[in-house]
Amino acid sequence: MAAVLGIGNATLDIIHLVDHYPDENDEVRCCSRLQRCGGNTANTLIVLSQLGVDCRWAGTLAGNAEGRLVADGLTRYGIDISAAEWADAGCMPVSSVILSKQSGSRTITHFRDLPEYGFAAFTAIDLQPFDWLHFEGRNVANVRQMLAAVRQGSPLLRCSLEVEKPREDIESLFPLVDVLLFSRHYARSQGFSEPQALLRSVHAVCPRVDLFCAWGEAGAAALDRDGREYRNAAVTPAKVVDTLGAGDTFNAGIVSGYLEGMDIEVLLARACQLAGNKCGQEGLDGLTF
Repeated sequence: MAAVLGIGNATLDIIHLVDHYPDENDEVRCCSRLQRCGGNTANTLIVLSQLGVDCRWAGTLAGNAEGRLVADGLTRYGIDISAAEWADAGCMPVSSVILSKQSGSRTITHFRDLPEYGFAAFTAIDLQPFDWLHFEGRNVANVRQMLAAVRQGSPLLRCSLEVEKPREDIESLFPLVDVLLFSRHYARSQGFSEPQALLRSVHAVCPRVDLFCAWGEAGAAALDRDGREYRNAAVTPAKVVDTLGAGDTFNAGIVSGYLEGMDIEVLLARACQLAGNKCGQEGLDGLTF
């Protein structure tokens, strides 16, 4: 069984399902309220675990009831949390989500005051058992140290980096990984209106990295280290139920495809299928191709 270590965020998601998105100053009744583990890296590992990958999570948990709830949410999917740091101070990151039954779209407000995962904790992890490391593009200075240590000590270990948001100096991480996973949000923040333009721009300065960019309902694009371009249409379910975590699911599809030895054209199509399947169901339970 392939093994993946994910380094990044886990959150407490509080999800309010409403018939339709409210207007400003509206007062609406929720259809339901859910509370579960979320966060980009956590979601990606939850999907990978259900695809038969042995997963471990490295991140920070608050040493309180909310932190234990998130820890239980990860272990319920068989994810090893032995590399987690438990913080004595600070609250668990919380994402408050309004999910519209009408459209399946979600709006998120996020709160965090928890310390980021430290380099010292990362260096204590034995990387030998892992086939892949997946990093979230946050906490840039520490992630740069982590990646440099991997490249020095385990140069053949493959690494991916999710680039969801523009962050100061995040571009310095790009040459240190094998696979970059960009969001539409990041592409637009850099002035690009379609994915291929972003990927060509990054390829010009990082020619030894495989590049991917998910573009929601417009599908996804890829550009490999040999300069070959790929494009795949979005897979739209009969009814869009819940788009929360679709990007994280896409990333899991990409990583699992590499672990199974697929070529980029095939794994890109499969990742789009998986993300489409996710949009057609509530949550991540039982998610498959």
